Amino acid sequence: MNQIKKKMMNKEIRTIDVYENTEIRAQGESRQISGYGIVFNKESRDLGGFQEVILPEAIEGVIEESDILVLMNHDINRGILARSSKGLGSLRTTTDIRGVIYAFKSPRTSLGDELVEGIARGDIKGSSFAFTVLPDGEQWERRDDGTVLRTIKKFDKIYDMSPCYREAYQDTTIALRSLDEYKRNNDELTDMDINPAAAKTTAESLKEEKVMPKLSNSELAMRARNEMYEKNNI
Repeated sequence: MNQIKKKMMNKEIRTIDVYENTEIRAQGESRQISGYGIVFNKESRDLGGFQEVILPEAIEGVIEESDILVLMNHDINRGILARSSKGLGSLRTTTDIRGVIYAFKSPRTSLGDELVEGIARGDIKGSSFAFTVLPDGEQWERRDDGTVLRTIKKFDKIYDMSPCYREAYQDTTIALRSLDEYKRNNDELTDMDINPAAAKTTAESLKEEKVMPKLSNSELAMRARNEMYEKNNI
């Protein structure tokens, strides 16, 4: 498998939240389209066991090394609306304190006409982008409230920014693999973190007994499993 195919397999997709005033806009009759493709310093919703935030420095130098397409719903088979190859082309990007803005003139094609009409009607509001992260470009941390945060510090490549009729599927497969690795490498993340119900059972039983033993997380997890087995007569 060549390097390009390997990187494409590690591609992730994220949707921009249109409720944060990041809707795609069309400027009158000019067919100029613009919107935020990436948003910085904004914690995502839960992505299946973790939240995510993108640092401004994550994009530094990346657009200049990426071949970015503007697609409809990430579907290259429908055609291309605009393109930026190493920072040059029909797609223009600018970065401000909030994020990366992408702008282009919608082509006079059936796909371009569909985009202009869809935005004018309000059928197309948001966008999402596809990307890969450098091996050392992310950081995982367990917060005091028990949630896990992934901080993206450096992208590898940006592949496309796509206007969408509906929120795109948040492809987090690669991120979840990294999360699993993080959990394996951190002893404090045990079965109790994966099974909150077991942890609650143990905490309640300790409270009832008015005992506060200094047990390790693994010991508490084992105790929770034993209680579950006893309760179910296993």
